[in-house]
Amino acid sequence: MSLPIEVDQQQPEITKAQIPLETTDFFNQIIRELSGALQEIVGVNEAEGFIALVANRIGEKINSDYKSALHLEQIPRPLLADVLADLKRRIGGQFSVEYEDDRVLILKNARCPFGDRVKDRPSLCMMTTNVFGRIAADCHGYARVQIDRSIARGDTDCRVVVHLAPTVENDVNGKEFYRVR
Repeated sequence: MSLPIEVDQQQPEITKAQIPLETTDFFNQIIRELSGALQEIVGVNEAEGFIALVANRIGEKINSDYKSALHLEQIPRPLLADVLADLKRRIGGQFSVEYEDDRVLILKNARCPFGDRVKDRPSLCMMTTNVFGRIAADCHGYARVQIDRSIARGDTDCRVVVHLAPTVENDVNGKEFYRVR
């Protein structure tokens, strides 16, 4: 019969072990595997639908958080692009405003918040689409978000276009959002 080893004797060895595991990476791996399983089982389009549901709720929460923190009833149009870039910066993205006017915002991204785990997971782009769309529509009444380039699809960067008014040109691409009251 062997004597039980006290936990304290094992702990220093375990805590010093070189295991590549930390919170952000762990959750990114979970999201990658969940989106991959969805894409494999139901297809990319349907996976995007499931992710869009989650992202819509997250977008509502983030929008509420920004309005509360900035003491605003609604995010004014001049702040909108900066809010969108800032929220992505806070979660590890590297978004910047490429262009903006009263009808369109164009944001570029050099680093995805999901890191390399986003590769081959285009359904995860629905997170950006829905979060941006929900916030922009609340601010402006309408938004259509299209992702022209994405790291998930193998591009070197992302380019996200947020239309703030309906037009014939943007009726083909992107996803529409309307203010929810």
